[in-house]
Amino acid sequence: MQTLKTDLCVIGAGSAGLSVAAGAAQMGASVVLVEKGEMGGDCLNHGCVPSKALIAAAHRAHEMTQGAPFGIAPEVPRVDYAAVMDHVAETIARIAPMDSQQRFEGFGINVIRAHARFVSPREIDAGGTRIAARRFVVATGSSPMVPPIPGLADVPYLTNESLWSLRQRPEHLLVIGGGPIGLEMAQAHRRLGSAVTVIEAGRALGREDPEMAAIVLERLHAEGVRILENTTVGAVRPGIQVQAGDETLHGSHLLVAAGRKPNTDGLELDVAGVETTPYGVQVDGGLRTTNRRIYAIGDIAGGGFTHVAGYHAGLVVRSALFALPAKARPQILPRATYTAPELAQVGLTEAEALAKHGDRLEVYRLPHDHNDRAVAQRATQGLLKLMVVRGRPVGVSIAGAQAGELIGTWALALSAGLKLGALAGAVMPYPTVGELNKRLAGTYFTPRLFENETVKKVTGLVQRWLP
Repeated sequence: MQTLKTDLCVIGAGSAGLSVAAGAAQMGASVVLVEKGEMGGDCLNHGCVPSKALIAAAHRAHEMTQGAPFGIAPEVPRVDYAAVMDHVAETIARIAPMDSQQRFEGFGINVIRAHARFVSPREIDAGGTRIAARRFVVATGSSPMVPPIPGLADVPYLTNESLWSLRQRPEHLLVIGGGPIGLEMAQAHRRLGSAVTVIEAGRALGREDPEMAAIVLERLHAEGVRILENTTVGAVRPGIQVQAGDETLHGSHLLVAAGRKPNTDGLELDVAGVETTPYGVQVDGGLRTTNRRIYAIGDIAGGGFTHVAGYHAGLVVRSALFALPAKARPQILPRATYTAPELAQVGLTEAEALAKHGDRLEVYRLPHDHNDRAVAQRATQGLLKLMVVRGRPVGVSIAGAQAGELIGTWALALSAGLKLGALAGAVMPYPTVGELNKRLAGTYFTPRLFENETVKKVTGLVQRWLP
């Protein structure tokens, strides 16, 4: 058996694994990268990239029907679903070279395409090759979680991994799960001409601020997406029949979007002394596992988003290569749901902030219709909500047009520990939707300056004395 010795062995060539492998190799470390499936992982092949390509196509179709308020006659789009999926495939193909085996071998990385399993606390086996490394990084990601619903295994169902192979548009798409993936795909297919019903056991977008989620759900309802909340799926029967509460739903296709599960099967992590939980690999603040030589990053460590995977990778490179202190700060990590309107969050929600800070918390709201660019674009359905403690933001929630873009400013503010004065004092180009961030920061100062009697008295005195 061939044995390789290396500084760093990365298991998994998704967003997290590729980021840490490239960073380490370019800084001079010897790196072995092991991947049993597709380079690029879920994000490139089944998640972020194809879903956003489909959403973009659906947006084009929807815009054709919305011209009347602008003086443009609306048209009913003629959707070629197979061509839409060709667009999705082409998008993946255009990005794939950035994640290819050839590119990473060009960095000097030894790429092995095989299943990896630990055979000792310091070694793995990958397709008959033994790899001994000073440090390991487990970045195997997550897969669709398929709930144990009676009869589900007996009918053809889709997940985010198999959806992209469709060539014929679903006449009636049934979606199990009202989280970000389920609702993004529900709205996209509705805009492409499918009837869509979503079944959610709890509250749709249950992780998000209810006030903000309601803005998104209102739009989906208005576009014709039927959403059944607090409804349990009792059984699935052939012919795509879903027992949802007291109702039997009949569909042409079934999409299961009921969450994710960590990819730990077959890794033999226990052999390496790595403890796991139902949610992935147990890690400390520095993303080390219970074996100090092994890190876990990305979805398998509770990341959940591609940008979090990249953030985790940077911390591990700092720690594993340079022995520098590195600790994850989950409170600065933003998230976004790419429905229309979008929904984004960084830091604490209002409920979380109230539970943590109590009476010290101040909450400010700013509707999108206070922004001239939003008015001009007729994109005024939206709200920004700011949670403040002693002049510093502790959380921001945004529902509305470009929420995913707007939240970046607040992610920077939380990461850098900025006070609201820094944002309120920034000069933004007019007219842009980005002005909403400056104005939201300014709402904190409005009562302190313009509704303050002391300020008014001082202003009066100064005006009397000025020549």
